[in-house]
Amino acid sequence: MAENVTLARPYAEAAFQLARSGNALAAWSDVLSRLSAVAATPEMEACIGNPRLSPVQLAQLCLDVADAKQGLSADQQNFVRVLADNDRLIVLPEISELFDELKHGHEGVKDAEITSAFALDEATLKTLVADLERKFGCKIQATVKVDAELIGGVRIAVGDEVVDASVRGKLAAMATALKN
Repeated sequence: MAENVTLARPYAEAAFQLARSGNALAAWSDVLSRLSAVAATPEMEACIGNPRLSPVQLAQLCLDVADAKQGLSADQQNFVRVLADNDRLIVLPEISELFDELKHGHEGVKDAEITSAFALDEATLKTLVADLERKFGCKIQATVKVDAELIGGVRIAVGDEVVDASVRGKLAAMATALKN
């Protein structure tokens, strides 16, 4: 939802600045991911939408659930309290996603979504990622999906650039060329 991204952006940028100044980008990314998972549960969404719960109660509930396995720093706890006070706990998934984008940009990493017609073995994936890193001149963090509808080949999306080397894509291109 575009509105949620707009609401989340300043909080993601603030969290990024805090994490960068504290040299704790990885720790903040992990915490925001956990908080995002907590906020996205139906139970927590119901609590966030409950007018009988105060921001202090919501923040404490969120902290208690997210803090069950590992401790949160004072800055991270204060961040959750600020989100609760401003009725922004619901946008934690977007904050986490935007934070990771900022982190990857800072570290020179790009996300690549590789969709293949068949499961890729480890060696093929390593070769493909190495080729992408050479092409884009940066570190690539790849996620792989399998989509049998591609028939064969792969479709790779890095940022707004798409490389469609799938059989389905080539057939679609041929059909378009024949129509023209």
